[in-house]
Amino acid sequence: MTDFSTKPTLTGELVVLRPVTGADYEALAVAMDDREVARFTGSHGHIPEEKAREWYRTRQDQTDRLDLAIVEKASGEVVGEAVLNDWDPDNKSCNFRILIGASGQGRGLGTEATKLIVGHGIEAVGLHRISLGVYAFNPRAQRAYEKAGFVVEGVFRDALLWDGEWVDEIMMSVLATDWIQSGA
Repeated sequence: MTDFSTKPTLTGELVVLRPVTGADYEALAVAMDDREVARFTGSHGHIPEEKAREWYRTRQDQTDRLDLAIVEKASGEVVGEAVLNDWDPDNKSCNFRILIGASGQGRGLGTEATKLIVGHGIEAVGLHRISLGVYAFNPRAQRAYEKAGFVVEGVFRDALLWDGEWVDEIMMSVLATDWIQSGA
C-alpha cells in the first residue's frame, strides 16, 4: 500500500474498527467532552461543533492518515477512535493515537483496538515504526500499549501543563521486527 486511501474495516472479538464518518460526531463529542478523557489526551479547549463535524466528514478523503471509529461489538456503540497519523512514507513510520470514552473504558476494548490498527499498519500498510506519547498520569493506557507491543523509548519532561502541574510525556514505539517476532 502506498498511502492510507483505502479505509479498512478491522474486526476483533470485542470491537470493530471502521472508517469514521460525520455521523460519528455525537458519540465522539461525548467522549471528547469527558473531563478525564480530555486530561488523558492533554486536550485544552473546545473545538466548535461545526468545525468538528466537518473534520469527521472529511476523514475518508485523507490519504495521509487513517481515522477509524471504535465500535463495541456487543452494543454496536461507537466508543472512540483509533488513528494512524503524521505519516512519513520515506521512513515507513507514523504516529498512533486513541481516544476511548468512559463507556468503553476498562474492558479491553482499547487494547484490542490498538492491536488491530497496529497490525494493519505493519502488515497491510508496510509501516516499520509506529510511535505514540502517553502522559505519566495515565499508567492504564501505558499498560495497554505495552500489551500491544509498544516499548518505552524515553521521556519528554514537563511536556504538558495540566491544572497548574507539569506532566511528563512517555514516548513509546513498536517496530515491525518486534511485532513480527512476537507473533502478535
